[in-house]
Amino acid sequence: MAIKPQWRTLLSLTFLSLAMMSNVARAESIPIVTGQQWMQSTDEQKKAYLVGISNVIDIERAYAGNTASSNDIAQRFGKGMQGQTLDSVRQGLDGYYAANPTMIQHPVIETLWFQMVVPGLKKNQ
Repeated sequence: MAIKPQWRTLLSLTFLSLAMMSNVARAESIPIVTGQQWMQSTDEQKKAYLVGISNVIDIERAYAGNTASSNDIAQRFGKGMQGQTLDSVRQGLDGYYAANPTMIQHPVIETLWFQMVVPGLKKNQ
């Protein structure tokens, strides 16, 4: 049974998130990196997390090759983040969690998607 490319990327991002923070947040259930862990991390740790996400997206895009469609999550992620740097994304996430303390338990990858990628897709059409 084949997995759709966008689901494969989302699963890859989830596993990457889990792997990167497994020594920071241990629990009975599978840990998800939240804004709480994000805000407790150093700038270098935050950048490493973002580089990991970027690498997974790059791998997915390379794997899909010419068969990728513009609706694939990796393609959409890349288009939505166009023009961003590690520092601008880090600062954007820092600013979002600082301004929205009630959202601190939300996963970083979810926040990244809805607060940066989706608006970026609208802007970069």
